[in-house]
Amino acid sequence: MRIGLISDTHIPEAGPELWPQAYAAFDKCDAILHAGDIYDISVIENLHRIAPTWAARGNGDDGSSGRLVQPDHPQLSSAWIREFGGVSVGLTHHMPIPELPTYGVRDAIIRHFDGADLDVVVYGDTHVEHITTIDNVLCVNPGSPTFPHNLSVQLGTVGFLDITDGNVEASVWRLTEDDIEPFDWDTWGRPW
Repeated sequence: MRIGLISDTHIPEAGPELWPQAYAAFDKCDAILHAGDIYDISVIENLHRIAPTWAARGNGDDGSSGRLVQPDHPQLSSAWIREFGGVSVGLTHHMPIPELPTYGVRDAIIRHFDGADLDVVVYGDTHVEHITTIDNVLCVNPGSPTFPHNLSVQLGTVGFLDITDGNVEASVWRLTEDDIEPFDWDTWGRPW
């Protein structure tokens, strides 16, 4: 089972439409999780045409900096818990990664997910791709496909969860002019 991960699309600020490479990357996915800052609900509807999609409401979706508040939508919530292939996955916009001394992943799980026992948390907000495990919870930020590392508009990153027999692996991929390629952590650097 493959779950597509995306966050911080910022449409239409980043452009009138999400890159076609991002949609194409999710073509064979069983589901798609968007970790917020969508800015236009049409992105969720377009992703949902590819595979069942759930999206977390980001601060930009709630009107920060004078943006339009995104309307209620069946695929949009402040947080979701979904089970895929025996793996419990939480989806939200903001997580404290790296761990902060006064607020950590466990605190966020209590806040966003009522303390649920999660295997994975998918989050966004920073526009910086990140994969780490904290207290046995795999934490994945796919970065941004449109504003990677909060730089100018350019091809960025998406991610995947690959689930087999209850085991999960996370990966980040960089969008290219023609396709996607595995993210090279050595070239781009690790943000932690």
